[in-house]
Amino acid sequence: MRIRSVLCLFILCVFAAGSLVGQTVPDRELVVGTKETVPFVIKNPDGSWRGISIELWQDIADQLGLQYRFEERDLEGLLEGLRDTTLDVVAAAITVTPEREAEVDFSHPFYTTGLTIAVSSEGKSGWLSMLSRLLSVEFLTAIGALLVLLVVIGLIVWLFERRRNPEEFGGSFLEGLGSGVWWSAVTMTTVGYGDKTPKTFLGRIVGLIWMFAAIIVVSGFTAAIASSLTVSQLESGVRGPADLPYVSVGSIPNSTSGAYLSEQGVAYAEYTTPLAGLQAVARGDIEAFVYDAPILRYLAKTKLAGRVQILPVTFFRQDYAIGLPQDSHLREPINRALLNEIQLPEWKEILDQYLGE
Repeated sequence: MRIRSVLCLFILCVFAAGSLVGQTVPDRELVVGTKETVPFVIKNPDGSWRGISIELWQDIADQLGLQYRFEERDLEGLLEGLRDTTLDVVAAAITVTPEREAEVDFSHPFYTTGLTIAVSSEGKSGWLSMLSRLLSVEFLTAIGALLVLLVVIGLIVWLFERRRNPEEFGGSFLEGLGSGVWWSAVTMTTVGYGDKTPKTFLGRIVGLIWMFAAIIVVSGFTAAIASSLTVSQLESGVRGPADLPYVSVGSIPNSTSGAYLSEQGVAYAEYTTPLAGLQAVARGDIEAFVYDAPILRYLAKTKLAGRVQILPVTFFRQDYAIGLPQDSHLREPINRALLNEIQLPEWKEILDQYLGE
């Protein structure tokens, strides 16, 4: 009796496991949604697909023995397909967000990156560029510090010379101070007109010290001026996300980058594709374009080399994952297969091939 009970229990477990497997890995052909977004999804001239996401999905499908066909849709179409279950899987450059997670499901992330900024490689030029540098904080700070130092040295010399040398440093306070500042300026620049010279012992000591100190001051000031005025023509006024509110920006609506800009209160021009946004930067229509870092770097390298540059900063973390309908039975087997695939040396080779990492 006990043997019969155990045998029945075993048979029930086998049927239950078979039923679970049947639900998890369906025998029918899966519909896999995708959207061309280089380098994650690239459509070949013959209509076939390749790219980071495509090759990862193909390896996962081979590992699980899945039959499938690709169906191309736009981003909203992909998400809608997962919501209404007309798509079984989405293998594209789709990122995980709280809003999307509330409506659809995702696998474990297979690639983590962030947003970045594309700017023109030509930068500013001409008198506007020179004017902007002359009005830069660094340049004005250097000028202000020099003027303060000249006034301090001029004041000290005037205090020592105003009684013993009234011919050159006499008069009212402003007249005497002006004479002191004039002397400190011509001494620093080694012009030395000789119209103002200290005659007291303490005044000459200050003059001697100032002559040697001025060599260091002039060297430092020259370096500051050179740094401010001879900045590379490739330098952009945008250095990071903090500069975006003050320049003209572009991005793609209904994307993670568009949502980020809206949250930060940054108005942006809308473009249909990342390539169109980069082309707008190259033409000078906008000063910055914000989008996913790997996509912008790939396009800048392959389509617009020398015309745009990608800033070496990433912000606002993004996780790329495979999209699935809510409560999909495929999620667990896909996760296991995905984790196995990204541990293989072949995965690094794929990233090297498309991203040069």
